[in-house]
Amino acid sequence: MSDTSSSPDTRTPAQIEADIKRRRETLAETLDEIGVRVHPKTIVGDAKAKVASSIDHSLGRAYVGVNRIVGDVKGQFVTEEGAPRLERVVPVALVVVGLVGLFAVGSRRRRG
Repeated sequence: MSDTSSSPDTRTPAQIEADIKRRRETLAETLDEIGVRVHPKTIVGDAKAKVASSIDHSLGRAYVGVNRIVGDVKGQFVTEEGAPRLERVVPVALVVVGLVGLFAVGSRRRRG
């Protein structure tokens, strides 16, 4: 490129034409890039990608949270060796059986 100061331009007409051609090509490439960036399909695609990324991140965090909770609950009913803790499993099983029985009796009364 030439210096734009007050010194006279010493380029030949062919050099000036080549410089103009290079600048036009660069400008055309820049305008093409801008056209792609502001095209509605590009904008929508970028927005979809951001939303998908956000959802993936949120689902990943939710999965980790649920996995931690399941591990904590499992730790309450299973020893580190994998054996069930009967002192905790039996009372919970009795409560569940009792609730199922109450629901069964309640649904029979409604039918009868």
